[in-house]
Amino acid sequence: MPALALAASWLAYVTQVTRSAVRAELGSEHVQTARGRGIPERYVIRKHVLRNASGPIFSVSGVAVAGLIAGCSVVEQAFGVNGVGALLIQSAAKQDLAVVQALALITVVVFATVNTLVDVVTAALDHRVSLEARP
Repeated sequence: MPALALAASWLAYVTQVTRSAVRAELGSEHVQTARGRGIPERYVIRKHVLRNASGPIFSVSGVAVAGLIAGCSVVEQAFGVNGVGALLIQSAAKQDLAVVQALALITVVVFATVNTLVDVVTAALDHRVSLEARP
């Protein structure tokens, strides 16, 4: 139940962005050209639509990680689950500065790592971005 409560709002948001990105790509000229050339629909969807729509989807998913990290404290308190979020709230209530700082540091490192991975995956999927160093 806590996982469903935590994921429900972000799942809806990522689904909405996915739908919008795919619809925008389906109406683009390169997709119409590929269809006109007789390329099978599954290849058009996989190679042209999903590949180009994946950038916004991954970007929003990276932002969703921050929301999930922040929301876990509230959900853990509401459902009475002992976890990192509940520990953070209890430590802040007890004014245990060392634990609050450690958990904040871990949270920031996880968030920065996830956002870096999202940026790398987005750059790798976008054929317009060169991954090679320029002289």
